[in-house]
Amino acid sequence: MEETEFIWMNGKMVPWKDAKIHVLTHSLHYGTAVFEGIRCYDTPKGPAIFRLKDHVKRLLDSAHIVQVKANFTQKEYEDACKAVVSKNKLKECYIRPIVYFGYGQMGLATGKCGVDSAIAAWPWGVYLGEDGVKNGIRMKISSYTRHHVNVMLTKSKTTGNYVNSTLAKMEALNAGYDEAIMLDAQGYISECSGENIFIVRDGVLITPPATNALEGITRKSMLEVAAAEGIEAREELFTRDQLYISDEAFLTGTAAEVTPIREVDNRTIGAGKPGQVTKKLQARFYDIIHGKDKKFEKWLDYVEK
Repeated sequence: MEETEFIWMNGKMVPWKDAKIHVLTHSLHYGTAVFEGIRCYDTPKGPAIFRLKDHVKRLLDSAHIVQVKANFTQKEYEDACKAVVSKNKLKECYIRPIVYFGYGQMGLATGKCGVDSAIAAWPWGVYLGEDGVKNGIRMKISSYTRHHVNVMLTKSKTTGNYVNSTLAKMEALNAGYDEAIMLDAQGYISECSGENIFIVRDGVLITPPATNALEGITRKSMLEVAAAEGIEAREELFTRDQLYISDEAFLTGTAAEVTPIREVDNRTIGAGKPGQVTKKLQARFYDIIHGKDKKFEKWLDYVEK
């Protein structure tokens, strides 16, 4: 991790190395924090945060779902994200807001716990590697099942949920793959360890419904971009063998952006390289995030220097 100078904590800028919490912080023990991953990109008009309002809204929605009473407003979190980028003089970066139950009470009950918030930002390159973005990655169907909707509240980006993701990710890496694909409790494709998944069959773009996966912001963006490109898109369930025989596949996420899939479980996807639909959507997405597409400039929040 490339350190920057400051992290925002409860309304104040704190030096990076001083941004600390107590070892008995409640959410550290019980996984009840909520978080977001947001990216900021360099554009001709300066640094711009991609879909900031949507990310902060999802942060607050996550908090509401798990009954964390966030200690700042939507506007205050948005302003803080911009301030962290500006204060650290960053042109491109990853932004990590987190809201958590703090120090003061131990035990499973949260009613008397205080709430703290922090936002960090640092440079972070291509999550799944430059070669993966260009040529596609190798993926494995995980032996770990995605959470059932009534086991964990799956529409909240809660830290505890990501134990499931970490186990799947490490299983895939240890087996020599780049990333994991997870099935839901009924055996259908759900999502990846930290990304949404799309396939292309006969020119139609297909992704699991949001009831079956996290409501990804890059996922949502890709559906809108597909519509703008005149590509038919559907949200529907599909199986692992339908994935195996798809013409193209790719994953989306704030960290992963748009990354093609060339192989799943030692089965080549399509021609074993990024397909035409994937490349078209990927190119349009990169134009959008770098401020080169007027139609979708509404998704960019510029940071004042």
